[in-house]
Amino acid sequence: MKKEIIYAFIDSQNLNLGVQSQGWKLDWRKFRQYLRNKYSVIKAYLFIGHVAGNESLYAFLQECGYILIFKPTLEHV
Repeated sequence: MKKEIIYAFIDSQNLNLGVQSQGWKLDWRKFRQYLRNKYSVIKAYLFIGHVAGNESLYAFLQECGYILIFKPTLEHV
């Protein structure tokens, strides 16, 4: 019997805004562990806008086990 391979595709902005709208703050490390433990997610792809100066955030998310996919961002003038 083959073991299912499960991937998660996460839009970071939608997840973050949804969590904040409930008055919560997302613990990215615990969320990755939750995906692994509850749903056996092997790879978690996190779609996130690339903004200069956020390199430490990107390093932290990769350390937590996310595979980052950078999206173009728009600047509001």
